[in-house]
Amino acid sequence: MSRKDRHPHVSETPATQLLRAHKVAFTEHPYDYVEHGGTAESARQLGLDEHAVVKTLVMQDQDARPLIVLMHGDCQVSTKNLARQVGAKHIEPCKPEAAQRHSGYLVGGTSPFGTKKQMPVFIEESILALPRIAINGGRRGYLVQIDPQVCVQLLAARPVHCALAE
Repeated sequence: MSRKDRHPHVSETPATQLLRAHKVAFTEHPYDYVEHGGTAESARQLGLDEHAVVKTLVMQDQDARPLIVLMHGDCQVSTKNLARQVGAKHIEPCKPEAAQRHSGYLVGGTSPFGTKKQMPVFIEESILALPRIAINGGRRGYLVQIDPQVCVQLLAARPVHCALAE
């Protein structure tokens, strides 16, 4: 059975609705979601470089104000460096329930596009140098490939340097 047979057209998500409304060119890449598989699993299944698979992380500052960090799949976020660059005392990942409440997406299917709540978005600067990125399209097991500049244009994503190699 071909990949197309196993994954018929993926239904719209708030993320793809936003991308289409802004006439953003993107390609759809469904894969078999694996609990705790992360970007390594999606990159493996789709034959992509994990460095170009961007994870969407919902974090919060010391006052529990949410923010989004876009990071290379093969890197971690230095919350200390991020806090320093965004003028926060402290930044930490949100608990899954809080992340879901802020974004409107299930953890593992979080897209920075079409979130329920407007949140500031920060993007690891080196992501912007890539020709294309794969980023969650708004559901588990579903990535979209786009030009990384779309994150700056649509989300007003601010470049930061907070990557730690895994």
